[in-house]
Amino acid sequence: MHYQGNIIRPPSEANAIILQVTVGCSHNRCTFCGAYRAPEQQFQIKDDQIIAEDIAFAAQYCRRQKTVFLADGDALIIPQQRLLALCQQIRTKLPWVRRISLYANCRDILKRSAQEFTELKKAGVGRIYMGLESGHDPILKAIRKGTTADEMITAGRRVREAGIFLSVTCLLGIGGRKFSQQHAEDTAAVLSKMRPSQIAVLTLMLLENTELGKAAAEGSFQLPDRVGLFEELRALLAVLEDFRCQFQANHASNYFTLNGRLPRDRDAFLATIDQALAGEMSLKPEGLRGL
Repeated sequence: MHYQGNIIRPPSEANAIILQVTVGCSHNRCTFCGAYRAPEQQFQIKDDQIIAEDIAFAAQYCRRQKTVFLADGDALIIPQQRLLALCQQIRTKLPWVRRISLYANCRDILKRSAQEFTELKKAGVGRIYMGLESGHDPILKAIRKGTTADEMITAGRRVREAGIFLSVTCLLGIGGRKFSQQHAEDTAAVLSKMRPSQIAVLTLMLLENTELGKAAAEGSFQLPDRVGLFEELRALLAVLEDFRCQFQANHASNYFTLNGRLPRDRDAFLATIDQALAGEMSLKPEGLRGL
């Protein structure tokens, strides 16, 4: 495989064939993200010949892997007809693959029509991961996400209406101590309107090569402590409307794991969080947390 730079994938894609079709992220302005800052990860769509060679490699050596994840952080920026042709190539060369997944930002989702998402669904795209991070507009502006909460809702609904599984990422701590409660409540409100198939909760990790990491070092941004983060997670879950979805807080950045379904497991999740708040459960050591 012709991998270039850091390859980031969701926890759910641990066993997927990772096919890098773009390098980096076309937006690459979010103040908290340091994943694609290296010079060798300047954004580009990879050459079709290179992608074809990687598909041929997967055809020979990856026959036990049943899903394909299109890396890096912005595969949906590929023009529609080119992306459809790529999906067709995957289905032809890797006929045992049952699902194609990819990251997509709100901006690129909104550029596509409902019909285009229906075409992608028919071509084999079964799962899209979108980073909401927060439903609080001042936070989205501060972290330079490049979109609003209402636009996030529209984008999420467009994916769901095409019958594509939508996984939405939320980021504990991204509002700092100042906006922690608003972050929890507004994020729950956006998720309730969007109704994704899966909610994935991560915890902010402050990185030295990011604007937010530097702001924290200078004292202008204060990350909530553990208790604050747990209270934030509890507040989000407590006000989230009842709709069926997977709920996971099982990322390496989290202090403990939640993994189940809503609304079925809400009470169990809240009880677990209350145990953490009371100091009645072991937490992941700082040295084992990561991205």
